[in-house]
Amino acid sequence: MFFNKKNSVTEAQVLEKLREVNDPDLNRDIVTLGFVKDLKIKGGDVSFKVELTTPACPVKEQLKSECDTKVRSISGVTSVEIEMTSNVRSHQPGPSASVPGSTKVSLPNIKNMIAVASGKGGVGKSTVAVNLALALAKEGAKVGLLDADIYGPSIPIMMGVKRRPDVHGEHVHPIEKDGIKLISMGFLVPENQAVVWRGPMVHGALTQFLTQVQWGELDYLIIDMPPGTGDAQLTMSQTAPLSGAIIVTTPQEVSLLDARRGLLMFQNVKVPVLGVVENMSGFVCSHCDEVTPIFRTGGGKKIADEFQVPFLGGIPIDPLVAEGGDLGKPIVLAQPDSEVAKRFISLAGQVASKLSTLQFQSTASFKPVGLSWQT
Repeated sequence: MFFNKKNSVTEAQVLEKLREVNDPDLNRDIVTLGFVKDLKIKGGDVSFKVELTTPACPVKEQLKSECDTKVRSISGVTSVEIEMTSNVRSHQPGPSASVPGSTKVSLPNIKNMIAVASGKGGVGKSTVAVNLALALAKEGAKVGLLDADIYGPSIPIMMGVKRRPDVHGEHVHPIEKDGIKLISMGFLVPENQAVVWRGPMVHGALTQFLTQVQWGELDYLIIDMPPGTGDAQLTMSQTAPLSGAIIVTTPQEVSLLDARRGLLMFQNVKVPVLGVVENMSGFVCSHCDEVTPIFRTGGGKKIADEFQVPFLGGIPIDPLVAEGGDLGKPIVLAQPDSEVAKRFISLAGQVASKLSTLQFQSTASFKPVGLSWQT
């Protein structure tokens, strides 16, 4: 019995079919993007890897399903084995000549730095930062969390950590908890001691958190920014090579006024705004599932539309969020199947996708081609 070459599956056939699978964020097929790796064909058995730009890709399963369907449609294919992997790309902008005082430090081992900010306190910014970091880590990313609120650090309580980090000379080793690396002034100063520092001392501490903490290799460093638009915020914006910023607000107008100021600050220092999160976006009754807009609703979408930035969604009020924050058990870990946890996981996917899009746009060697169809 002779092997019929006409019925054998070829690499060209497989790649041609995979060119029909597009990444919805990058608007390019996965072959052109270089996502297809280690393609192997043995008779009718086909195996390959799809290397995405983030483990938190929200359409990972969709892409895998499309790849499987396309390849199985090739005559002669008897089995398809697909391994979904990831390689987070770096997106670190350098200093901008249009931003006075911009002196970005070099942090080559940190691929992406994300500022989570608000124009005022009390909107749940730290809650968003903590759960975003944990959601990214749960997907397999290497994540760090920097508490930049020198005067009112809350990360130690929210993460349930009370010990001091190890210090060796000028080098500080971050505390590791639940898969993420942590640093906070709250680890270094007793709870009953106030930090009474002027601006230059705050600047020095934040710079040390960036440059003297042994972060190692990170896919994402989440920075929990202090509220407002003062010295600390300006220090981080001008010193840290921020990949992007997230603005957290509550729905009511008094919060939106301050959120606008925070958003404008990032635009002024040339930091991309990845989007707006509306926290405390209605209370969902645990008995009847009726949503009560305690703090009104729609404010986050309103400000996102006003500044033409993405609206990343709303996080409803849930007593379990506050309880988890007080007990050091954030809801993404304590109640992973809850609606709020699912919202944070969705947020992580959106943020990761938008960072991948920014990285692609800054490094792409070709421009999108516009097609006009006529019938």
